Amino acid sequence: MTDDPLPAEHLSPLATLVDEVLASVGYEVAAATDAIDDAVPGYGGLFDPATTPAELRRALESLLASGLTRPSVPEPTSDTFVLYVDGSSRGNPGPAGAGAVIMDAAEDQLARLGRPVGSRTGNNTAEYVALQLGLSELLARYEPRRLEVRIDSMTVIRDVWGGDDPTEPGVETYSEAVTAALSSIPEQRYTHLADSDPNPADALATVGTDIATFGPG
Repeated sequence: MTDDPLPAEHLSPLATLVDEVLASVGYEVAAATDAIDDAVPGYGGLFDPATTPAELRRALESLLASGLTRPSVPEPTSDTFVLYVDGSSRGNPGPAGAGAVIMDAAEDQLARLGRPVGSRTGNNTAEYVALQLGLSELLARYEPRRLEVRIDSMTVIRDVWGGDDPTEPGVETYSEAVTAALSSIPEQRYTHLADSDPNPADALATVGTDIATFGPG
């Protein structure tokens, strides 16, 4: 597994540092947040209004210099997986984040992933990034034979599984990565989620969006 961050849209220097910390722990949101909160002096933390950009920058740089350890990889029940993905854009375009939850065949959660996508990014791009994030970590951690992707974006579904050319400008990098990842999984399909269907990746995408709002730092 690589610790290099996945491609992103434009982010502030501070949000970029958070994304690098996330990449170092395999985009596990809880692990990254706990590490950052522990590194911030006093009672502040990643999302505490009392934490100044300077304090956060020093904490992030210290963490990256110290070397972070990825959480252990849970054992799945089989080589069959479920992947929930979701993208969020506050303003569409605006600050955007991506979330993904990897589950095994028993639908036990194996990974809860999230990241910022960009400071002025559309929702469809965020959905692509969420799918790339989930697939990248799934393939890095396991050897899936069967996969069900649960996703609510019909635009991404039409592009990826329907064979349409991407309709969102600038998503080719993500689209090509998604196509390559899916081609390595022998059996894969999607399930379209309605707006009313629960999606555990939604909250993680929101965290990514919150990080994308961080100022220059």
